[in-house]
Parts: sequence; structure tokens; C-alpha cells
Amino acid sequence: MNRKPAPTAVIADDERLMREQIVARLKEAWPELVIAGEATNGREAVAMVRTQQPDIAFLDIRMPEMTGVEAARAISDLCHVVFVTAYDQYAIEAFQQGAVDYLLKPADPERLKLTVERLKSRLDKKPEGMDALLDQLAQRLGGAAAAVVENKPKEYLRWIQVSVGNAIRMIPTEDILFFRAEDKYTRVQTTNFEGLIRKPIKELVDEIDPDEFWQIHRAILVKVDAIDQVTRDIRGQQIVQMRGSNEKLEVSRSFNHLFKHM
Repeated sequence: MNRKPAPTAVIADDERLMREQIVARLKEAWPELVIAGEATNGREAVAMVRTQQPDIAFLDIRMPEMTGVEAARAISDLCHVVFVTAYDQYAIEAFQQGAVDYLLKPADPERLKLTVERLKSRLDKKPEGMDALLDQLAQRLGGAAAAVVENKPKEYLRWIQVSVGNAIRMIPTEDILFFRAEDKYTRVQTTNFEGLIRKPIKELVDEIDPDEFWQIHRAILVKVDAIDQVTRDIRGQQIVQMRGSNEKLEVSRSFNHLFKHM
């Protein structure tokens, strides 16, 4: 008796941490599923689907090169599509009217279980066309999801995957007080706990919204609206105090201009 081949999937998201989180969640919810590849933009996703011929494609809606909506138009007859999105109800209403499922970022384990069950029931069926749904989705998103990358503002990290003891946690950037480089790791500090990531500060600077976080030292990024006060020590050095933390963060001289009115 021939065994049925394991189902396969492609994951497409320009945020590496989000791809890793989706892969980890899928391994928990659907151990038999084989991840055939990971793409960083819509164009890569289309090429990967055409070469790997997976059963399913998980597509972030907003990606460079080609958006998830544009990619879905190109591959909807080749595999089943699941949109991964940060958009809320106004977009979800569009998904619920078609044969396309969705996941909200970050992927909730219980919601993913439901998606997995739906996908399992569809695997033996031919993927359905969804041009009308994609037109509706693009319209509901006000054109943002269908815009090419050159016309979109740069997107920054909204979630950080950190190690907290033996666990991995997804932390929204809005909950983070500061990042501080320590040895081979970068410490991620919130009001309630701290975690570690391997990404260095010099990379985070390019991936974190500069209106949300300021670099005050080559080893420190602080959340602007969490700054409680800035004082000077006996050396005249500027010291930042964050709300929710007793730690004193030193401002290096090359960043003194951030607090020039002091």
C-alpha cells in the first residue's frame, strides 16, 4: 500500500523572526507538514511555489518586491493560500468570504489549529481561484496591500522573538524599554522581565523605528516615550532613567545632541 506523501508548505515573510515563529507554531500544530522553503518577499515566494510545488503557501500581505496579494494572484491555482497579516477586522471580513484562510500576527496557537484543520480538509481539493476576493481585499486595505514596495514607507519590526530562560517569547516592540548589548547577546528589557537575542545593536538600528527608539550609545537603544528623565552625573555625563526600570543608561558623547537642551 502506497503511503500518502507528507503535505508541504512555503512560508513568505520579510521579517525573519515572524517566519521563525510561524515555522515553530506549525511544527507544534502539524508535525507532518514539511516546510519546503522560506521566502523573504513575494517574488521569491512565487518562484519557490513554481519550483517546489508545495500544497500550501503562507503569505505575509505586505512584502517587498511583490506583495502577498500580488503573489497570491500568481499562484492561487497552484496551491492553497493562507494570508499572514497584521490587519484587523476590516481585512478579515474579506477573508471570511472566500476559500482563503488567514492568521493574525503573531500567530496564535489556537487560531493556527483551526487553520490547520481547514487546510487538511482542502488538501485533496483543487485550489480555487480567488481574483474577486483579492480585488476586495486590496480595496478594503485602501490600496496599501497592493502597492509596490517603492511607494510604501519602510516597515519596521513590530515583534521581537526573545529567549527568556528556557522559553521563547514574542514581545511587541511597544512593551520594550531598551535594548542593551551584553557580550555575545543583546538584552531586551521590559517592565516585567528581560530576555536575550543574538541580533547586534548595529543591525537593530536599521530594523527598529527611529521614531520609537533612539540610539544613545553604540550598545544601547531606548524607547523614546519610556524615558522618565535625563540627568548628568558628577562627570557631566548624560544619564537616562527609564520608567519601569532602576537601571541608569549612559549617553555616549556622540549622541549628546539628542538631549541638547539639557
